[in-house]
Amino acid sequence: MTITIYHNPNCGTSRNTLAMIRASGEEPVVVEYLEAGWSPDLLRSLANQIGKPLKALIRDKGTPAADLGLLGEDVSDDDILAAMVEHPILVNRPIVVTPKGTALCRPSEAVFAMLDHPPAQFVKEDGEVVECVRPTVARSLRGTFTRR
Repeated sequence: MTITIYHNPNCGTSRNTLAMIRASGEEPVVVEYLEAGWSPDLLRSLANQIGKPLKALIRDKGTPAADLGLLGEDVSDDDILAAMVEHPILVNRPIVVTPKGTALCRPSEAVFAMLDHPPAQFVKEDGEVVECVRPTVARSLRGTFTRR
């Protein structure tokens, strides 16, 4: 399985997500976007894949989003894109792309649904233990058969 994580190594959620992917037995392509930067086309594509507007990808905590006027209702996608390209820190993280889909993995355990073999249990950096709860076969098949 090919997995890509748009990663900020300074972010605990991003580090936990990366560690969860690795604990599943996968070695993802790691894009440290603070160094690599963003292109408008990539940001548009990721937002479309996630199914959210660009504004939903803005990180306001610890960023210049408010100072740049990006949190108002009337800000355009073009303004958001230009700001994200100029200030990569504005993009919330981590964004993970797998064959199962694309997601902003906040909280980090959101990545479990995107992995073929997620760890049954994972201990985050802060000591929090999270468990992967997968639906049983009976639950996943419920409603898929018709009685005759």
